[in-house]
Amino acid sequence: MDRRNFLTGATALAGLASGRARAAEATEITFYYPVAVGGPITKIVDGYAADFEKANPEVKVRPIYAGTYQETIVKMLTAHKSGTPPTTSVLLSTDMFSLIDEDAIVPIDGLLKSDADRGWLKSFFPAFMENSRTAGETWGVPFQRSTIVLYWNKDAFREAGLDPEKAPANWDEHVAFAQKLTKRDPSGNATQWGTQIPSSGFPYWLFQALATEAGTKFMDEAGTHTFFDKPEAVEALQYWADLSQKYKCHPPGIVEWGTTPKDFFERKCAMMWTTTGNLTNVRNNTKFPFGVAILPAHKQPGSPTGGGNFYISKKVPAEQQAAAVRFIQWMTSPERAAQWSVDTGYVAVRPDAYDTPTMKAYVEKFPPAAVARDQLKYATAELSTHENQRVTKALNDAIQATLTGSKPADRALKDAQVEAERILKPYR
Repeated sequence: MDRRNFLTGATALAGLASGRARAAEATEITFYYPVAVGGPITKIVDGYAADFEKANPEVKVRPIYAGTYQETIVKMLTAHKSGTPPTTSVLLSTDMFSLIDEDAIVPIDGLLKSDADRGWLKSFFPAFMENSRTAGETWGVPFQRSTIVLYWNKDAFREAGLDPEKAPANWDEHVAFAQKLTKRDPSGNATQWGTQIPSSGFPYWLFQALATEAGTKFMDEAGTHTFFDKPEAVEALQYWADLSQKYKCHPPGIVEWGTTPKDFFERKCAMMWTTTGNLTNVRNNTKFPFGVAILPAHKQPGSPTGGGNFYISKKVPAEQQAAAVRFIQWMTSPERAAQWSVDTGYVAVRPDAYDTPTMKAYVEKFPPAAVARDQLKYATAELSTHENQRVTKALNDAIQATLTGSKPADRALKDAQVEAERILKPYR
């Protein structure tokens, strides 16, 4: 055998073996993401995972699309109990106490090794960290976060004799504008509602915006006490009910979360309250000029934050936890946070993302992208407690009882508070 060919073959075999060794040494992390399989979001996430792997060939990221947020946490906790959890998951920021109670996650602080790492954890908007920290430890990293904003149809405003560039600044203006914007046919049936606040899916979240504006909060930082029946909360729920029952400018009964943007696109409502996460959807689907504004104030402006955090599972090896930290740091870097906001409509989770060329160009071309950021100074933590799903169900039931006219606001909220007290008492 020719020596040169032998050496070339040996070198090739050595290189192949070395490549296989590197591949074998690569740390694989699994990543639960809350969306159904297919669609544009999965392509975006797949693209981010592939880009991360190119920059970090020693880490392999396997995204797993686990359905809705609710389906994803059920799957995550099931996997946790079986001893095979995903390395990291994007779950609701409000799931923090439930995940801690299940001993399913680890504090992020303990996984950080350097001053630079610890500086990264301090780089997020403080409002988003309120649902990420408890008892002096950080359990979640903000990723796809949001607030509630008001969207309005500028053509509808113009037709109603309103300034198309001016959103309602307070509750009184919101009612007055909505009444002018409501259209009815000769039979008295509404063909366009003035305003629409969805009350299915996440009614507690929309209600928390109203309650914050009325000057109250829903829970303490420890997640062990709620304040659902405060007079300000009753005032807020009464206002919401009055929009339809008294002022006749809002659809009666339960308004669907999922169809509210479609109603807006189809001019069935002139104003809507919904997540900033719908911003790209609205931008892509409206056939009329629209505006975006912070929510109307009452005693003060305000909105709860919302959306998902990264969490790291407890029952995975240390090397996978370390790899997950690197992935999460990469996903939440300023440029990535800016691009994610452009791609999805979620708020960029750190102030320096707004200084990137990507975000500067986006905001200059599309100023509504800055509204959610500007509202963060008025934002509060989303309702989150121990046994959060049971507690929020009690509140959701109360809200819907009042909106459908089956219970007055004060009685409904008192009942919700009694139930929350019963649920949370063991955690005090």
